[in-house]
Amino acid sequence: MDLKSNEPFWLLKNGLISSYPSLKTDEICDVLIIGGGITGSLIAHQMVKDGYKTILIDKREICNGSTSATTSMLQYEIDIPLYRLIELIGEKGAVESYKACSKSIDTIEKIVKEIKSRSGFKRKQSLYFAAKKKDVGWLQKEYEVRKKNGFDVTWIDPDEIEERFSFQNTHGAILSKQGASIDAFKFAHELLRFSLSKGLKIFDKTEMRSVKYLKDHNLALTKDGFNIKAKKIIYCVGYESTNFIKEKFVNLKSTFAMVSEIDKHTFKSMEQTLVWNTDHPYVYMRSTDDERLLIGGGDEDFVDPEKRDSMLDKKEKEILKNLKRIKPDYHFYTDFIWAGTFGETKDALPYIGEHENFKNSYFVLGFGGNGITFSVTGMEMASAYMKNKKHKLSEYFKFGR
Repeated sequence: MDLKSNEPFWLLKNGLISSYPSLKTDEICDVLIIGGGITGSLIAHQMVKDGYKTILIDKREICNGSTSATTSMLQYEIDIPLYRLIELIGEKGAVESYKACSKSIDTIEKIVKEIKSRSGFKRKQSLYFAAKKKDVGWLQKEYEVRKKNGFDVTWIDPDEIEERFSFQNTHGAILSKQGASIDAFKFAHELLRFSLSKGLKIFDKTEMRSVKYLKDHNLALTKDGFNIKAKKIIYCVGYESTNFIKEKFVNLKSTFAMVSEIDKHTFKSMEQTLVWNTDHPYVYMRSTDDERLLIGGGDEDFVDPEKRDSMLDKKEKEILKNLKRIKPDYHFYTDFIWAGTFGETKDALPYIGEHENFKNSYFVLGFGGNGITFSVTGMEMASAYMKNKKHKLSEYFKFGR
């Protein structure tokens, strides 16, 4: 499955950061991680930190799947509002899920400092504005529920939005203090390089063909005929999990994003802010560390890579029309445009946990707009799994829920 198209900004901006050998011998390890994107890099970091002999493989170049196509917005807000998530799964699970995403942003900041990352991590506030007047009622309800549960939020009216952010035709917004942005492609590469220095083994262009699930270990066979004997396998394969998990547990969507030419002045007012709205699908924006504007949206059901890529011109016009609505006098000069595939679950939560058909195995599948922050929570959960312990979110993120 092709997870990106055309010109993903992060891949072109950073180029080939690191290259690793393919697997050419049989190997033995405690933990085999399958998937070398941002999720795999985070889980590998945790496994090495916990003292496990760890191997990571990817069938592509490292980070060349969906990690190169991500928008790298770090938000605690989940794609379903908190009040709705409470209705779906109960107050405890919903609030804990939101708080876990908030904590994940703090954890990423700590890791950035630990590995001396140069991935442009920047603390930002988050502006969630009502795109239509009819959305104001439920958005104010969302504001009250978040405030009640201890989230640092402020309600701001349209006049203040225009004064502070120069956005017109909005109808009020929740301004959250917690948020951040990062270059996840670069961060994942740096994290893997750091873990490599601590004992992690990395093999790219190494595709798993099959796995024998045995009593106390698994035996993974690569496409080139080599075996990896592992006590545990952790799958960090994102949307490609749909290729081998039989039941329908996620809907694949295509999302579209573009980056402007460098513009040092026009969006100075939102330099410290992540922006998104209540539209369906919602529009999202952030600035980059080299002073561009990244904007995206226009989500569609995923059919195939060719169909997705054929929509780029149409989606560019659609997204720019949405931008024109709130920024009528601004002309966006497109420098890069691309599409990526993501997964949408029934409750906007990830699937992290064991699956009955995969013995001695664990899945960390962060879906939706919170893939990165969910993957950070997955570090804690995978660490608990390796110690035969339960995590407080296991029931809410499990398969078959």
